[in-house]
Amino acid sequence: MPLEQIAQLLPAILDLPFRDGYVWSVVYVSLYVSLIAVALSTLFSVPVAVVMGLTEFRGKQLVKSIINTGMGFPSVVVGLVVLFAVSNQGPLGSLELIFTKEAMIMSQFVLATPPITAITLAAISGVNESVRDAARVLGGTRTDVALVVLKEARYGIATAILAGFGRAISEVGSVLIVGGNITSAEGISKTRTLTTAIQLEARQGRYETAMILGGVLVVLVLAVNAIVVRFGDRGVHR
Repeated sequence: MPLEQIAQLLPAILDLPFRDGYVWSVVYVSLYVSLIAVALSTLFSVPVAVVMGLTEFRGKQLVKSIINTGMGFPSVVVGLVVLFAVSNQGPLGSLELIFTKEAMIMSQFVLATPPITAITLAAISGVNESVRDAARVLGGTRTDVALVVLKEARYGIATAILAGFGRAISEVGSVLIVGGNITSAEGISKTRTLTTAIQLEARQGRYETAMILGGVLVVLVLAVNAIVVRFGDRGVHR
């Protein structure tokens, strides 16, 4: 980036309410919601992918089709469904989750689960059959075979988790619907994420601030990507 462009962005950087905690609170909410949603999705998706990858059952292709369809499911529809579920008239209305981080986690869980499941399933299916046969010949149980396959597919699983995290942290529509983009009277984020903050700043004409928040979002995604790549490279060289 040219020096003159950096100089033009400096006033906007200095104007950001870092001291008041606004930006840090937005970053915290983004990471808190996305990481918990992806962690829960991983705990659900990986076992499902293992079962589908190592067993044959009636309706398997239908389940795979549903998972693949879910990868492109409109996020605003997911947001509406979750909003109905947590609303006063919904089945979870008594929990009072509407416009909370927990509701945002629910919507991001739904969005992250299909890509994590599908990519993990592809990674497991891509493990050479000879690896499974070798584990069986050595007297391995089904659990042992599954663990061996998971070890061989760990790079693909890490990629799946990264894909789920990317979809979760970059989400706008569903988290805006179920979270409400709320801040406290002091300007501290309650349900405002980086993506919804960027949208708000851009709509109000504060493009420099929106670009800086966008840069923060990109740095976070690149940091997670670097961790996953490093993990994968270590797995390949071992």
